[in-house]
Amino acid sequence: MSTVPFHYVDLRAFCYATEDAKRVEAALRTFLPEEFELERTTSEGYHGDRIVVLSARVENADGVRHVLGKLAELPDIDAVLDELDDRVDDNCSFFLRLDKQTAFRGEVRQGEGITLRAKVEAYPAKREAAVENAREAFESVRD
Repeated sequence: MSTVPFHYVDLRAFCYATEDAKRVEAALRTFLPEEFELERTTSEGYHGDRIVVLSARVENADGVRHVLGKLAELPDIDAVLDELDDRVDDNCSFFLRLDKQTAFRGEVRQGEGITLRAKVEAYPAKREAAVENAREAFESVRD
């Protein structure tokens, strides 16, 4: 895949007071290129508990290819392809939720805990074109 059909990929995970921040960071790093800088923001939960929000934006082509390569490891990648119409919004953003627990073990699964949002390239910026570009991207890394 020479061109990358995504402008950027955002990954985000919450680290709650009951969780180990290093483990949550390791889970998020499963999807990121090596030595990638994570952004940390501290927030407060409803009951005053501390929540650390870990996030990363991958913007360069090699980094986006790396993230796509990790997503190709999804055992249900065909289901993701079938659901692309529901996963791409009118702003040409693709959404996927990934499992934080399995990511900590280096595995890639859909689930809860890590949110992925990717801005799909589409000219003109129409949802239908974005769905088709995302489909081509996932099919090319799946094969």
